[in-house]
Amino acid sequence: MTDSDDQAYAGTAEGQGPVRIDEELARHLANKREELFEEFEIRDEFPPEVLAEAEQRAADPEGDIETELDERRDLRDLTTWTTDPADAQDFDDAISIETTEEGYRLWVHIADVTHYVTPETAMWEEALERGNTVYLPGYTIHMLPPILAETVCSLVPEEDRLAHTVEMHIDGETLSHESIDIYKSVIHSDARQTYNDCEDRLDDPDAPLHAENNLAYELAEKLHEQRKEDGSLVLNPKRDRAHTIIEECMLKANKAVTHTLQWDMGVEAMFRVHPQPTPQEWNEALQEIQDLDGVSIPADSWDDPRKAVNATLEDAPGRQLDKIQWAVMKVMPRAKYMSDPFGGHHALNFEIYGHFTSPIRRLSDLVNHWIIYTNEVPEGIADLCDHASDKQKDGETCERIYKDFLEEVGLDAHAINDRGLEVVEDPDDADHTV
Repeated sequence: MTDSDDQAYAGTAEGQGPVRIDEELARHLANKREELFEEFEIRDEFPPEVLAEAEQRAADPEGDIETELDERRDLRDLTTWTTDPADAQDFDDAISIETTEEGYRLWVHIADVTHYVTPETAMWEEALERGNTVYLPGYTIHMLPPILAETVCSLVPEEDRLAHTVEMHIDGETLSHESIDIYKSVIHSDARQTYNDCEDRLDDPDAPLHAENNLAYELAEKLHEQRKEDGSLVLNPKRDRAHTIIEECMLKANKAVTHTLQWDMGVEAMFRVHPQPTPQEWNEALQEIQDLDGVSIPADSWDDPRKAVNATLEDAPGRQLDKIQWAVMKVMPRAKYMSDPFGGHHALNFEIYGHFTSPIRRLSDLVNHWIIYTNEVPEGIADLCDHASDKQKDGETCERIYKDFLEEVGLDAHAINDRGLEVVEDPDDADHTV
């Protein structure tokens, strides 16, 4: 490499290497995690019978795929790729896309966890108890045994995998679903792409997946602009292209599945419901935003608070973005899971909505996969919704407290997420010590 290449590489997460801590600080972090796990009833270790069952079920993934091929659509020749953060450990979703005479054909492929984890298994019961994966900087508490979460179910590159595919024909003008087809498939991911990879490939005509990423972004940007026009709240107007692609493709797939659950199947499921603030709460938030220095809410947008916030964020000074976002978040109720979609999703401005695209890390998605495939609703679905909502809140609170603790001991949570964490025996080799 040239000197400039060396300097560029040194500035990357890979070039900097992991954040190094000494053994004493590592014990300090472990004690804090144990304290938080006890407080929030987060199960760190898997019971032996769950691990044994996972090992047995995942003993021959290639054989499983060979056996399943006759019953599934073989999509292995379709150009397919994942896009995730650099530190991702599990890959729930992948996409494929092409143009059609009417518009676009979008495939969202989701890891087929329910092929391995089904009701009446110890793994299913453990997933119900855990509710979700908890991601702490440098430490992950999976919802599923790691052999499934990180390997057999995960849509890793250059490997055949079982998937649950949502295939959508999307009108190029209205962006509505012309057709929705949800089915079991076998896929082959051509690449594990990070968000930075995606940005680089969008700009480089000679890069792998350049055309595919640009087509995906063309559709995603249209979907994003339509959502804003329809009144969907967009608190991060500066989101990069890579995140826009994944967010819009997953939202489109989740909406397609929710439509199928509610209108085609007419069943209870784990819907995502987001209540709206009261008119007084919205007025207070908008007035707080209007009073910020250099900020002005367009006069013609006050009637719809979500559109008012969107329009304000577009032109507000960068120094005020956090304050605008915080003013909204203070009055915004928590979203929750419910077995009935009544009430819709206020922030997204969707009449009904639910989760399907992350069954490796969310209970709601796992359960919805099972319902879509079997048309069987697990017993006590309303209680499962309450439990999943509570576990999500606990996990988010645990993560926030742990990040604050890392800051107290001089560690940067973002650096750990980007670069990982390494424990060294000699304190002189550590970046951070106690």
